[in-house]
Amino acid sequence: MVNIEVSIDYPEYDVEDITNNQILDMLEKVGEKLLKLEKSFEQGKVIQEGIKTAIIGKPNAGKSSLLNAILKEERAIVTQYEGTTRDTIEEFVTINGIPLKLIDTAGIRQAKDEVEKIGIAKAKQIAKEADLIISIFDSTKELTLEDEEILELIKNKKSIILLNKMDLETVLQENDNRLQKTSNHIIKISALKDIGIEQLYNEITNLFHLNEINLDNEVIITNVRHKNLITKAIEKVKKAKQTVENKMPLDIIAIFIKDILEDLGNITGEIVNENIINEIFSKFCLGK
Repeated sequence: MVNIEVSIDYPEYDVEDITNNQILDMLEKVGEKLLKLEKSFEQGKVIQEGIKTAIIGKPNAGKSSLLNAILKEERAIVTQYEGTTRDTIEEFVTINGIPLKLIDTAGIRQAKDEVEKIGIAKAKQIAKEADLIISIFDSTKELTLEDEEILELIKNKKSIILLNKMDLETVLQENDNRLQKTSNHIIKISALKDIGIEQLYNEITNLFHLNEINLDNEVIITNVRHKNLITKAIEKVKKAKQTVENKMPLDIIAIFIKDILEDLGNITGEIVNENIINEIFSKFCLGK
């Protein structure tokens, strides 16, 4: 930007003109760095807030048993009676150094009373807002209309399907077309016998690229305002490249480059115009 401003504002001085190729090269490098920062936001959000994880399923599918297996303690009441969980149970657990906010929800079915109806509505709302949905199905039974409603609920969401009770005789398999159409992540487990829980951890790690997070060397965006400003800057980079490729005058190109700097200045707190002027007079012998 400094070189462009000098070329525009001080044409009478013997300053080497900056070429379009140099500008394109700079924009390419800046664009790559900004895209990397933008992509880091999901990981940054995970680091700062944890992964909001909803455990959903029909009554007696094994949601509370799964919560207990993950926490390695009897946190939730488990009985043979359906509808034991009426409200949500929230607990934090750490996987590969990243916190998961686990939310065990009421079993989704046709409600038997007003209290259960409220619990089910709450479960559906939590599923909509969750970063990850773990939907658990009783693999000793065929899918029902209620199960299909759950599958509809997790469609287009980051989800893992668990086929529970694999220690018993099962009828529901991973190759079921309705399951495969909903999620690519299907695991057979036994929450009661603690089978498949490690595989679940690995699946979560891969889904959120937790093993790629390097807190020592990487710059990671954790603030949504910063992420939005970076996204705006990326759009300006694209527009600036178009103006260069269309051989527009330098002063038009300069508008977009200055906009990029201003978006980034809103993150760093730097005042763009003032910095450019200071840099011009420190780098070039002008007016002397």
